[in-house]
Amino acid sequence: MNVIGIIPARMGSRRFPGKPLEPILGIPMIKHCFERTIRAKLISEVYIATCDEIIYEYARKINAKCVMTSPKHTRATGRTAEAIKIIENKENKNFDIVIMVQGDEPTISPESIDETLKHFQDKNINVVNIMNEIPDYDGFVSKDNVKVVVDKNNFAMYMSREPIPSPWIELGEYPKYMQNGIIAFRRKALEEFLDQEETPCEINESVDMNRILENGNKIKMVPINYPTIGVDSKEDLILAEKIISNDPLLKDYD
Repeated sequence: MNVIGIIPARMGSRRFPGKPLEPILGIPMIKHCFERTIRAKLISEVYIATCDEIIYEYARKINAKCVMTSPKHTRATGRTAEAIKIIENKENKNFDIVIMVQGDEPTISPESIDETLKHFQDKNINVVNIMNEIPDYDGFVSKDNVKVVVDKNNFAMYMSREPIPSPWIELGEYPKYMQNGIIAFRRKALEEFLDQEETPCEINESVDMNRILENGNKIKMVPINYPTIGVDSKEDLILAEKIISNDPLLKDYD
């Protein structure tokens, strides 16, 4: 299985502009993402994909492979899909699996990435996504967090920025899951995603994975216990810093 990791990143985030280069313990966030992704055992190589020269130049500084993509992408998945075409043409080879680790996921563990990739041993699985259980009410209602409802086999049924399943009767003790920006595709599935038009629920929720669900395809969700924080605010940055400061992996960075 020939696997490539792609880290899409841009400076123009609506909720937190410039966040890929925001320091966490004195290290830009994009470097945390890169250092953790390259340590996954099942990944052959890793690229950063960006539309910003400042990120491209920083990638070169840390000896990370990087490609420039169009500034027109509104979704990280679209940037990843463009990047893989550029990379395959540049390297004159094809990849079986593309795993996208978004550039605002600085606490991701290499073990979580490998756990995601193991699910492709099932030939019927085409898309795999990580999810965490949401620990508190604030996280459950925050529109920064993409919630996901799964069936009994952990396939996604729907994703929303609203609290789902709905707490309209009572919160209850059912598990509440948050989708994370670590998503793996078979190469063909990513190509199909790029060829499809944006869908109504994808646009309304601002969740690109809904495009897959609305077209009748499946996403295998993988629950992980390791804390994975998508950084969308200064508060998230502080929380990520606390997690990373206690992580022994930090000492292994180049």
